[in-house]
Amino acid sequence: MVTENGKSTIQEIAKWAAIGAGTFLIANTIYKALNHYDLKGKVVLITGGSRGLGLVLARQLAAKGARLAICARTPEQLGQAHIELEGLGAEVMSMTVDVTDQRQVQAMIIDILEHYGRLDVLINNAGIVQVGPQENMGVNEYEQAMKANFWSALYTMLAVIPYFKEQGGGRIVNVTSIGGKIAVPHLLPYTASKFALVGLSEGMNAELKKDNILVTTVVPNLMRTGSPRNITVKGDHEAEYAWFKLADSSTFLSQSAETAAAEIIKAIEQGESEAILSATAKVAAILQGFAPGWMNLLMGIANKLLLPDTAAGGGVSKKGYEIESTPAIAASGGKSDQEAVKNNEIGE
Repeated sequence: MVTENGKSTIQEIAKWAAIGAGTFLIANTIYKALNHYDLKGKVVLITGGSRGLGLVLARQLAAKGARLAICARTPEQLGQAHIELEGLGAEVMSMTVDVTDQRQVQAMIIDILEHYGRLDVLINNAGIVQVGPQENMGVNEYEQAMKANFWSALYTMLAVIPYFKEQGGGRIVNVTSIGGKIAVPHLLPYTASKFALVGLSEGMNAELKKDNILVTTVVPNLMRTGSPRNITVKGDHEAEYAWFKLADSSTFLSQSAETAAAEIIKAIEQGESEAILSATAKVAAILQGFAPGWMNLLMGIANKLLLPDTAAGGGVSKKGYEIESTPAIAASGGKSDQEAVKNNEIGE
């Protein structure tokens, strides 16, 4: 039983809690407005900028007046992206670079500085995805994932940090994954490399704040970019490709690339240390934080009931475009293929 005095005390506490929360929200809004980072005229480097999310980011940054530098390994797709971005009125330089090679990364940064005279924002977007059961994933797959998803980001950061310090500041964005917060079955090399990148990104942010270098860790879920065509698949190739393409095309499990890009750019403008994209990813991250055992149990159930077993010949690696199958296309409703055309994912 609560006395009148007790009720009054509770009401008083609730009132002040509400006032405190409201004051915090107002102060936070004012702080973000005062510290808004204007991207107009800023030089932005996007790794993996020729297709998928990288290209969508480039389009939206171009609309904000940013000056662009994009890199990729495939000259044909890079050339197509360059032409499109120039057609949008963007100032852009494009470079054929393998970001898993540190010497090429260092040379790229020098080229950008010589061309533009400065660099303001680095977006580490380049990466690879390998799909298949753990018994078909060898050390080679883990090494490839670490090179593309972790080492490449470290190389670019190490190359730009000295310049950012000399310049008086800069912004770094690392596109990680919900797979860097939660271990996802049949994506183990990918998820291991993304866990590593999340740790690196968060640690860099803690250490570089004193130098006015802000590092944003972006944690997306699946995105509808049309990327399944370019994944690497092992195991039961058609079944593995089908489940991944279906998930990647699902409006429940995935997010539109345009929405994801807009949220990433907003995080840059507001200087956010972390941006978890999509409600699904936010719920998953919260559950992982409060009940990691339950999340792992759910992943185990999904692996047992929903994901395919390995098959004869499962040790062979195939690209998604090599195993496009009628069931996979029918399951996705063609959405992924439409996004692939729109976002320059067609090709090898």
